[in-house]
Amino acid sequence: MDNKQFSERMEGTGIVPVIKLENTNDSVNLAKALHDGGIHCAEVTFRAAGADKVIADMVKAYPDMLIGAGTVLTTDQCDRAIEAGAQFCVAPGLNPKVVKHCLDKGVPFVPGVANGSQIEQAMELGLDFVKFFPAEQAGGLLYIKAIAAPYSSIKFMPTGGINESNLNTYLSFKKVLCCGGSWIVPDKLVKAGKWEEITALCRAAVNKMLGFSIAHIGINCRDEDEAKEVSAKFAGIFGWEQKVGGSSIFADSLVECMKSPFKGAMGHIAVSTNSVPRAVYQLGAQGVEFDMSTAKYDRDGRMTVIYLKEDFGGFAVHLVEKK
Repeated sequence: MDNKQFSERMEGTGIVPVIKLENTNDSVNLAKALHDGGIHCAEVTFRAAGADKVIADMVKAYPDMLIGAGTVLTTDQCDRAIEAGAQFCVAPGLNPKVVKHCLDKGVPFVPGVANGSQIEQAMELGLDFVKFFPAEQAGGLLYIKAIAAPYSSIKFMPTGGINESNLNTYLSFKKVLCCGGSWIVPDKLVKAGKWEEITALCRAAVNKMLGFSIAHIGINCRDEDEAKEVSAKFAGIFGWEQKVGGSSIFADSLVECMKSPFKGAMGHIAVSTNSVPRAVYQLGAQGVEFDMSTAKYDRDGRMTVIYLKEDFGGFAVHLVEKK
């Protein structure tokens, strides 16, 4: 897996649970809880003994998950992690010797940084993706935005103090690919073996991260005259403003009347999300298929619109990124 593929998968998953597992026999149960909750990535920290066994068990049970090793401080830990099947390594700081050792073995490394000097060290090693740690204590998103300005190629994984209340605040910054945290795998639930509760926490976190909501409904009209007539009814009854565009007429921002039949026998439904790339990754993992020919991108090459292949009740459905 090259750096581009690794970055895309980390952005897609959005949330990287940091796991410190005392009982290695719980490895598969925890992996299942995460997987069932829509979290297909994990950072297994070497702060607990047996981390390499946990990694090996998770990789074997769920080969589609992206399993990495955390708190990798030595070349020996790096070797043990890779031998166990770790697909990436993470550290709280930046040790050039350990980073280079891991990269030489073809495995991505995400070092921890907290200032410009450390970012420049990472760049010198050929990295463009770093862990910002400890995120909240080191200045939070405001600090990341400030320090990211002169380093345009660098992307971040904030970790430390991240939870359900500030997750989307961090992820709203396009240079933040994902966030690390342990709030969805609390020790008390792990030790009690409450796997269904962990799954529920994961699912709630994913749903909040994606933030799905109806953006508008498109109605297929025969021609421009019918589009004017239908939109005028909505405007007149509900007091909404008509907005005339090139291919459609909106009544407020919720109803789009197409000047000629478009996608879907009946029309289309636009579903907004905080991140189209993350939504595509998450829904794709559930088996949802997309029509890639319909994808639209912004000036930075980021996908902002895409249609699902399947129609719902005669309506085509597309995702659109919230502005």
